[in-house]
Amino acid sequence: MLNLELLKNEACDIGYLLSDEQLLKLDQYAQLLVEWNEKINLTAITEPDDIVMKHFIDSFLLLNHIQTKEPFSLIDVGTGAGFPSLPCKIICDSMQLTMLDSLNKRINFLNEVVQNVGVKAQCIHGRAEESGKQPELREKFTYATARAVAHLRELSEYCLPFVKVGGYFVALKGFEIEEELEEAKAAIKVLGGQIVDVKKYELKDSGKRAIVVVKKISQTPTKYPRSFGKMKKQPIM
Repeated sequence: MLNLELLKNEACDIGYLLSDEQLLKLDQYAQLLVEWNEKINLTAITEPDDIVMKHFIDSFLLLNHIQTKEPFSLIDVGTGAGFPSLPCKIICDSMQLTMLDSLNKRINFLNEVVQNVGVKAQCIHGRAEESGKQPELREKFTYATARAVAHLRELSEYCLPFVKVGGYFVALKGFEIEEELEEAKAAIKVLGGQIVDVKKYELKDSGKRAIVVVKKISQTPTKYPRSFGKMKKQPIM
């Protein structure tokens, strides 16, 4: 389905040399994405070259901000169709991956991808504000990530409770991030985090991306995360 030469070359340009097996797995993933998208709404991006650039290459940027080559755990919060974490798992097998989403239909899709493509990952149906308080998930992960349109302030409240002290929350955000960063600083501090890096990328023919890296320097107070309604009514300022 995919132009594998394009995928291989673009991945190489950002530092990742994909094997034939990895290319095949990514192609299988793309095929399932398009097939399932006819049944449930997973993505508006279905053209093969757009899948390569706007889903796969964009997702690989996450790995630029992983600090270790040793095995590590990562939770993808509100993962949707598996972006950014599942493409990264395909090319970084040392990742111990958990994908969390509130819509069971998406989890069913991800379970089929994991089974058919042949990768090990845990797929959990649940809301972030509830799952973040569960003892088996709270502060258990080296990394949390999200590629989401939510404001960084609320996104940090969803994600930082999953991260162990010393770990990182890596958010894939829109290019113009400065105002949002300023508005989120107080919340990140309250939640036990500290912004340590902001990197901007411009990808060929596929728009722009900012990645925000937050280090977890202290435990998140037990009252967080709150419900979405409370986050909106009483944002952490």
